[in-house]
Amino acid sequence: MSDPQEPSVVPGLTRPIVFARRGRLAEAVVEHLTMAIVTEVYPAGTSLPTEAVLCEMYKVSRTVIREVSTTLAEKGLIVSQQGRGTIVQDKSHWNLLDSIVLRALFHRDDGISYLDNLIEIRLLLECAMAAKAAARISDDDIERMKSMLGNMEKLRGDPAAYSRADVELHNFIMAVSGNELGRAIINGIQGQALTSREYNGRPTPTDITQTHRAHEAIVAAICRRDSAEAAREMRHHIEISWHHRRTGEKPADAPPA
Repeated sequence: MSDPQEPSVVPGLTRPIVFARRGRLAEAVVEHLTMAIVTEVYPAGTSLPTEAVLCEMYKVSRTVIREVSTTLAEKGLIVSQQGRGTIVQDKSHWNLLDSIVLRALFHRDDGISYLDNLIEIRLLLECAMAAKAAARISDDDIERMKSMLGNMEKLRGDPAAYSRADVELHNFIMAVSGNELGRAIINGIQGQALTSREYNGRPTPTDITQTHRAHEAIVAAICRRDSAEAAREMRHHIEISWHHRRTGEKPADAPPA
């Protein structure tokens, strides 16, 4: 077998994959082929290359390719058909909540539509969780949340660090709400969306100022234990932030640049 560090290229994908030497061969091939299937390098109804071709393409053994095929089938991406080989399944069969499939979805040409879906989910769940957090937050959690917000104020000059703190604050509010399933759904999907440049955007100091104002309003409402206002502020924040990242338009109430 060839050196596993040698890059292999899937036709239609612009970037080669370089496999690590840590027993991750099958995982790496799964990730690469999942990306190729989901981004329609191999469209639904078409056949994947034969086992022999895949072995040569990725410089791995037949055992690895068979393990990969089993995993892709479990994700609903492929099915073996007598006389036709390995066929790519229609999207309706895919496990869209699988982390690798999700990551690939956000990198499709129409990936923005899946990001829109995520925002809809966040609006449905996070606003309700903000309201619930306001109703049940303890004095200790109020102090912790204020401390998080104060730390975010200090990070406003560092967009990457502020973004991480932003995610932590939202996660804390969801945890306070007690809705563990809702938190898991959002974190599971958003965790993969964060790999997308479209979802993250390129925040400027003005953007961060606007975002921080929104966080202050959310935290203030929760600290007052005002559930209705907490939900309204969370909705306003999510809608305005996504509209700005999606369109590049400055929010109407943003301060002058």
